[in-house]
Formats: sequence, structure tokens, C-alpha cells
Amino acid sequence: MTSQSAESILIIEDEELFASELKRYLQRGGWEVKWVRSLKEARREILLNSSDPSIVLADMKLPDGNSLDLFEEITNVVHTCEWIILTGYGSVPDSVRAMRLGAFDFLTKPCDFDQMDLVITSALRSTRAQRRVWEESDANRKKFSVERFTGSSTKANSLRYLLRRFSSVPLSSVIITGESGTGKGLVARILHHASQRAEFRIVEVNCAAIPESLLETELFGHEAGAFTGAKGRRRGLFEQADGGTLFLDEISEIPSGLQAKLLRAIEDKSFRRVGGEKEIQVDFQLLAATNKNLEDQVEKGEFRKDLFHRLNVINIEVPPLRERLEDIYELVPQFIQEFNHTSGKCVNKIPDKIWEVMMAYAWPGNVRELRNVIERCVLLSDSEIFPYRWLSLGQSTPGTSSEVTSKETPIVVMNLDGSESLESMEKRVCEAAMRLAGDNISAAARILSLSRETMRYRLKKHNINQG
Repeated sequence: MTSQSAESILIIEDEELFASELKRYLQRGGWEVKWVRSLKEARREILLNSSDPSIVLADMKLPDGNSLDLFEEITNVVHTCEWIILTGYGSVPDSVRAMRLGAFDFLTKPCDFDQMDLVITSALRSTRAQRRVWEESDANRKKFSVERFTGSSTKANSLRYLLRRFSSVPLSSVIITGESGTGKGLVARILHHASQRAEFRIVEVNCAAIPESLLETELFGHEAGAFTGAKGRRRGLFEQADGGTLFLDEISEIPSGLQAKLLRAIEDKSFRRVGGEKEIQVDFQLLAATNKNLEDQVEKGEFRKDLFHRLNVINIEVPPLRERLEDIYELVPQFIQEFNHTSGKCVNKIPDKIWEVMMAYAWPGNVRELRNVIERCVLLSDSEIFPYRWLSLGQSTPGTSSEVTSKETPIVVMNLDGSESLESMEKRVCEAAMRLAGDNISAAARILSLSRETMRYRLKKHNINQG
């Protein structure tokens, strides 16, 4: 048997000779082995001593009862452990019950050790896979806890209260409303990872980003030959979300022709793939987000009234940043820490002037815009002091191009509505520095606190005239 030095096995067996021989064999294979002789001892080992074995080898019939009773008792306590049932005799009802509870396999006593090695090796692979999923799920639960929605304002506190209440009950569907950039996606992830479905996937799709002609097959999948180019069967997002959560962002953009099929899938928890005849049953919770007023769209005939009412079981409104400005004092340090970590910077001092400008700004792009501003300022910082020169708030209007207004106070004006990429911003910063430096690369490098070679690299990267 391959050494399993980091893994443990719990043996629950009252036959002394058989159990001692089994223990010695497993220990020679490198396992850490614990042996108990009754359900009482096993219960104490697992529940009171917090033992976390990878595998349990349990005799079905023990002096103080049936091991399946203990198995059923701890199923909701120990999630990442495979049970292998040992039996010299047993009834059909016991076998059915064991399989229903999720027993990995049966071994007949006396065991053939070669066969047992194969079963244990397979069970260990299953345990490790379960633990990876559980650890990932646990990490996401912490990452997307309710407290992740940052802020001490009245509106932030009210939203967190709602999230705590809703995460404790099973939800069929939720509509999350709010302006672009307020954090609707974060709210959806919090609801999923705080729910009982957190061990399963959250499948996200932006309905506005998928062409109308492809959206149906993206949601419901298709059978081979359903249309030109459909060479094989494809599982849609509804199937992929089975057991977990389907998050439809920008749901207002779903075309009217597809809304009826979406309603049926939500109502019946079943659908057919494009080109398919078989009804596929799924179990999921649906989260939908929009920055539009769906009731207005219903009045205009742009959104189905019955679909709106089916989705609107619970409505969560995410407030814009301008209505909770005091939360900026918590959000800014959080974003600075994040970008310090990713960029290797050490910004840790924020002048009062910075706070004054931020608190006086309306933040039309909400938290997303704030995050983008902080990212830019941290990446372009040249000291531990948060740089004012790259803040550029309240000085731009849509369509305004960048310009350097003076050599004393150079200002690069940028659009922060999400329409411009960081690469584009970097290019315009380099262009502004070159204009300010009179096309002198060394001087431009000093302005940006870069080495001459780094500056030359960035000029070449963005195809900027090097003078």
C-alpha cells in the first residue's frame, strides 16, 4: 500500500483479532490509525475529540447498535469523510440505507487486503476532492461574508441587515436593483455564499454582453445538430447552476421573445435544450440584477409583467455612493491596501485635501469609479503619500480629451465612467508627461518616477513618438 503519511483512518470494530490485524496492516502502509470498539467510543472520538479522519472503516453491527445510526447522526457535522462499511452479514434494508446515506463501499469480512487497498485508495481520492471543494467554499464564504459590503452609514447598515435576514432563508428568486457600479454583483455573491447552496456554483452571465441570437443557447444549451455549427451537445448555464445559484446580470436586456421561456424555466425548474425533446429538471436559486426600473419597462411593454412578478419575490436596492458618502472613509483604505499588495506600492498617508475633494464629488460611477480612481493613484504614486495629481475629480466631462494645463499643476483629465481601459489611461499619462517634458525622455521619466529604460519601454508599447 502506498504511504498515506498525512491521512488518517478511524476503525470502528469490536472483534479484537480482526481489528488489531487491520490496524497493523494500515500502519505499515503509512496511515495514522485510530481504533475504537463501540459506537459510544466512536461518537466521543468524532464529536467530542473533533477527530477528522479521511476514511472511516466501520463494522455495521456493534455491541451498542448499528454503525449506520452514527453515520446518519454525523452526516451534517463531518462533511469530508468517506465511510466504508465492514460486514460479515447484513440485510437488504441496511444496504439500501447505507447507500442512501452515502456510504462509499462495502467490504465483506474477512477482508481481502488487495481489494481493500483499491477501495481505500478510491475513497481517499474522493475525500481529497470533497475537501478541496469544501475549502474553496469556506474561503468564498469568508471572502464574500455580509461584512464584505463595507460601510458604517445608515444605508450600508440597513443593506447588511437585509442580507443577513435573506441569507438565512431559502430563496427562489431575488431582484437586485441599483445604478451601475454600486455593487450589485457583490450583493449577489454574498447572497449565494451565505446560503445553503454555497457548496455549489454560482453561475454568472451578463445578459447585455451576449448577442440576442446566442443568448437562448447560452442559457439553455443545445443538442447536436440543433443549428448550423452545433457539432455536439452543450450544457447551458441553467444546467451548470444545478444545486447552486444562477445570477442574471442586466436582466432587463433579455429579449421579449426569450422572456416566456425564461419564465417557464423559473416556474417549473425544467426546460429543454435548443433542438431537444427531453425535459431537464434543475434546482437553483435565481438572482437577477438591473440598473433599470423594471416596473417602468413593464408599463412600456418592454418586460413581461408575469416574469417581473415571478422574479420580484424579494427586491434589494443597492444605494448609490453619493447617498452614503461617509463610507468613503472605509472604502478608500480598503482599496489602497488591495492595490498596494498587487503593485508593491506602500501608500499609507492620505492628505486632508484628498478627503475634501473626494467628499465633495458626486461619484456618478459609484463604488466602481472610486475603485478605479484609487487603483490609478496607487499605481502612479511615487511615495507613501496618496498623490493628488492623479486624482482628476470634477474636472472632466464626457468627451473631454486629456490635457496638461500648466507646468506647475499638471492635470490629466480622464473619463471614469468605465469606458476607458487602464492601458488607454497609461498611454495618455505618458503622452502628457512627454508634452510636459518637451519630448525629453529622461525628464518625462523623472516626472513619472520611472527609470529611463522603463519610460522608453512604455513609449514603445503605446507607439508614442519618442522625439
